[in-house]
Amino acid sequence: MEWTNLHELLRSLYDEMLPLSANMAAVAKGIAGLGALFYVALKVWQALSRAEPIDVFPLLRPFAIGICILFFPTIVLGTINAVLSPVVKGTHAMLDNQVLDLNRLQEQKDLLDKEAMLRNPETAYLVSDAEFDKKLEELGWTPSDMIAMSGMYMERGMYDLKKDIRDWFRELLEVLFQAAALVIDTIRTFFLIVLSILGPIAFAISVWDGFQSTLTQWLTRYISVYLWLPISDMFSSILSKIQSLILERDIAKLADPTYIPDTSNTVYIIFMVIGIVGYFTIPTVAGWVIQAGGAGNFMRNVNTTATKTGNIAGAGTGSATGNITGRLLK
Repeated sequence: MEWTNLHELLRSLYDEMLPLSANMAAVAKGIAGLGALFYVALKVWQALSRAEPIDVFPLLRPFAIGICILFFPTIVLGTINAVLSPVVKGTHAMLDNQVLDLNRLQEQKDLLDKEAMLRNPETAYLVSDAEFDKKLEELGWTPSDMIAMSGMYMERGMYDLKKDIRDWFRELLEVLFQAAALVIDTIRTFFLIVLSILGPIAFAISVWDGFQSTLTQWLTRYISVYLWLPISDMFSSILSKIQSLILERDIAKLADPTYIPDTSNTVYIIFMVIGIVGYFTIPTVAGWVIQAGGAGNFMRNVNTTATKTGNIAGAGTGSATGNITGRLLK
């Protein structure tokens, strides 16, 4: 099974588990109904005890949350997924374009590397069987020729061994790179399923006075986890773009007949390691994209500062007015 099929399997798993959130609606309705009763009763009692008019608008909040609980898969999850889905599709299309360019440039570079090796008589027999056989035919059966022939076999064997080791290590890093992406996607799918199934409970608890932030925190976490996939695709596309730029520079250098290509793929391996480590920073980056409560804290500080300034100004104005009045009376 290919890696893309595994990612598609996780998408289908989320779609199949999504209807289970409706099973929690029955429990959530009871919790939300009881919370709405206490919430409305408390607000009405406070208004009556203070002989103030009853403000009806805040009392509509529990009923709005109750409607969201009744139609949770459609109203809540459907709306959020519909808004965020274009972001996922856009970043995935960006990744596909970069990967196609990278594969095309890699094939072109491999072909130019082989041609550069064939241009050099000292390395042509390492990559071409015809050149190797031709070089053997030029040798005789003298002891010196036998030694040269043995050296050719050893050099070709060492070249093939090094090439196999490099290819094996590169394939291992590619597997680890794909595995890191799959780990992120699997954890993301698990978190989304848990948040989706238990979402009605979180909405019901937010009805209770003192737990209003539960609704905001649930929305924040759901959107943050949902953004793991587009951020992962953006990170992969950035790495692919960097590798494409490196390949373009190598291809430009290979146009020089005197240029000796570097077949160690050291830069490619370094960026693969960076990609493996970078995948596990995606949850942190997603937490930077969306946060709850930041603006509220800022406005709270602004209001506190404004209140203190007003008190100081009021005190200063009162003192000045008292001094002026005293002088007039005198």
